[in-house]
Amino acid sequence: MDGPKMYKDAAARYLEWCIEIGADECIGEGPVDRVAFGIEEAARKKKRNVSETKVQMKPEPLAANLAPAALPLTAAVSDAVKAATAARSLDELRAAVADYEHCELKPLAQNLVFSDGNPASSVMIIGEAPGADEDRIGKPFVGRAGRLLDRMFVEIGLGRAEAGAGQSLYITNILPWRPPGNRTPNSSEVEMMKPFVVRHVELVGPKLLVLMGNSSCSALLGKSGITRLRGIWTEWQGLPVMPMFHPAYLLRNPLAKREAWIDLLMIRKFLAEQGQA
Repeated sequence: MDGPKMYKDAAARYLEWCIEIGADECIGEGPVDRVAFGIEEAARKKKRNVSETKVQMKPEPLAANLAPAALPLTAAVSDAVKAATAARSLDELRAAVADYEHCELKPLAQNLVFSDGNPASSVMIIGEAPGADEDRIGKPFVGRAGRLLDRMFVEIGLGRAEAGAGQSLYITNILPWRPPGNRTPNSSEVEMMKPFVVRHVELVGPKLLVLMGNSSCSALLGKSGITRLRGIWTEWQGLPVMPMFHPAYLLRNPLAKREAWIDLLMIRKFLAEQGQA
């Protein structure tokens, strides 16, 4: 007789425990196989996720129709010409460049890199494009290449911080925004920004242009191959032009500093003959 009573007491205590933990309501007439239920639920969830992924990947025609189309290069260049021509001062030109929305480099850059130095200078240097340091600070030639450029021109009595027109430098680039990974500017980017560079030179009115590297020579002279161009006087829109190795190239190829020194001496001689040094 003790056996049934023992099981009855155990069952009663089990029911009391169930009530204490809140399991006080029957929701089914039979037991549930939780293992099988879990497998079926996992299969249903996987199927539901695949279905949702397909829905998300399906393009929305309305959103696609509303996406702005890229402006053709000819139209983008035309807008650049209009904006640049309308600028009557360097401040207006800087604002025009900042407002120009067609160059895809703009949203990728941290800062607009417009210029540095003395705009009254007789010597205007045009480089290629900002690097990482220039993009971070917002000024051209401020990294290792910039420090080398400063040392180079100090040797012939010129510096970007100098006040006098004959002792100072004015520096800008073909592109005002950094290309990702410091890659070479492509032809579309150069064509878009060239009108601003042309207007920049017109507003500054230097007596001499120094084109640093292939991109600036290609943009303004229509020629590339800096090893052939450097050290040979040429002309652009009535201005004497001296193509030179870019300082970044000189950092990679120190032996080329000899040629760069020869070019600097030619610039110093030109300025002396003009009564500027």
